[in-house]
Amino acid sequence: MLLEAVFHRPKMNWSYAVDRETIHLRIRTKRGDAKQITVVYGDKYRFDKLRDTAPMEKFASDQLFDYWQTAVKPPFRRLVYGFLLESENETIWFDEKGFAEDVSKNVNTYFNFPFLNAIDVHEPPAWVKDAVFYQIFPERFANGDPSNDPDNVEPWGGQPKYNNFFGGDLQGVIDHLDHLQELGINAIYFTPIFEATTNHKYDTTDYMKIDPHFGDVETMKRLVSDCHARGIRVMLDAVFNHSGGRFQPFLDVQEKGEASAYKDWFHIREFPVSVVDGVPTYDAFAFEPHMPKLNTEHPEVQAYLLKVARYWIEEIGIDGWRLDVANEVDHQFWREFRKTVKDANPEAYILGEIWHDSLMWLQGDQFDAVMNYLFTNAVLDFFTKDAMDSKQFADDIQALQAKYPQPITEVMFNLLDSHDTARLLHMCSDDKRRMKLAALFQLTYSGAPCIYYGDEIGLTGANDPDCRRCMEWDKDKQDSELFDFYKNLISLRKEHAALRTGSLKFLYAPSKEQVLVYERRDQQAVFVIAMNAAESNQSITFPLEQGRYEEVFTGEALSSDGTDASIELPAYGYTVYKKIS
Repeated sequence: MLLEAVFHRPKMNWSYAVDRETIHLRIRTKRGDAKQITVVYGDKYRFDKLRDTAPMEKFASDQLFDYWQTAVKPPFRRLVYGFLLESENETIWFDEKGFAEDVSKNVNTYFNFPFLNAIDVHEPPAWVKDAVFYQIFPERFANGDPSNDPDNVEPWGGQPKYNNFFGGDLQGVIDHLDHLQELGINAIYFTPIFEATTNHKYDTTDYMKIDPHFGDVETMKRLVSDCHARGIRVMLDAVFNHSGGRFQPFLDVQEKGEASAYKDWFHIREFPVSVVDGVPTYDAFAFEPHMPKLNTEHPEVQAYLLKVARYWIEEIGIDGWRLDVANEVDHQFWREFRKTVKDANPEAYILGEIWHDSLMWLQGDQFDAVMNYLFTNAVLDFFTKDAMDSKQFADDIQALQAKYPQPITEVMFNLLDSHDTARLLHMCSDDKRRMKLAALFQLTYSGAPCIYYGDEIGLTGANDPDCRRCMEWDKDKQDSELFDFYKNLISLRKEHAALRTGSLKFLYAPSKEQVLVYERRDQQAVFVIAMNAAESNQSITFPLEQGRYEEVFTGEALSSDGTDASIELPAYGYTVYKKIS
């Protein structure tokens, strides 16, 4: 075995508490090296009497490595452990000291999980595992109250620009909750709704006030109440990295300079505040002068923003916060934010906007999950860009499964497009067959899938601002067949936990091909899903356990004697089989 490839480290994503009794242990080995791994574990104070073994299961493989996992229940919440690695021709012992030929008799060299403290267990809100989110950009979803339209409002459905308005508001959302309920949505993510000057509202003027063009606090209360009555959760967007240029404390700094009582609310390098050669004399989001960065280390800034976080949960009843530009805010602020939010509602969902590896924010002291752009990138590369083959895609997805603890993977926010990207249909070159494949994988994978408003009826659009088109409410212009596809798939997902939290296994993912077969399984159900992301028909044979299977949408039968099964898939076609016996 290639010992240099073997890796384990206590805590993080390698040993963590799943609940108040159970610890997951993981280890990495070179792909194909180990045939069997056994954990030897016990209590360090009575290791001679409290010692046991547990087999490990290979749960994921990427380009270079295999990842193994097992679950153990330490009898007294203390745990020491080591790994016995076996290949076809050798056996190696691995513990904190390193490698040896035989199992160590010295308990002091074992890896150590000192104590399973209940307060340290990261238990994300259970409801998120079952959520199907729908992202709404309020200014473009529906105009339910023309009386609050901006003075320069344009006719609904016009060409979106960076600075134009069409009058979308919160009443428009209330008016169309039937649409979301019919689709099967049970959670909404709103981009910012607080007072701001732009159409996107990421330049907050007042964090305690609903933007007047969207409605008022009473409208928001009614919206949340109506959503909750339909079993729909509500998550708002918190822009705490930066404010808007019309935020009153920043206006005070602009007016008074160093004499301003708010000068330390921001990161100002030079007075008076100005812009020199396109760069503000203060820290700002992406050098945008209109978005000055807040100093979240300042006690008064912390107090103000934490007041905001608590108010909208306790007074309005929202169910979560999405945190904009979360990776540029200090970790300590997010720790205080979590304490505040969980005190207001322990079941509130805290979601960070981070586009890269996010493990440091997901240790149970900051976020419940992040926007899973690593998932997004893999799905888009395979299904829309032809940038990887089936094996590379399967490797990427399995590497992602090993990157975070399982409870976090189950509540990650899995999106394929948003207000920040081109629309999914556009990225599929307006070929909805490709779009369906991407959505099928999204809706049969662990985590909380999010549908960007309008995707379900065929709304397309290039990068911002084109991706922020007005929602199409004319039934004759909606793609009803696509709507039914999403509706049926969401219903299937909600009916079967195997598609949400079951195990994932790739049955067929060869290199230099665009065909994929994978299994989702739990104790109640087994699903086998096949996809052809190629532009030609494909006939494939793949290993399948013995049994009878039925295609969930067509009723077509498939049988296996326990060896292989063969199917044919049309270009950009798919099939979803459920084992029936």
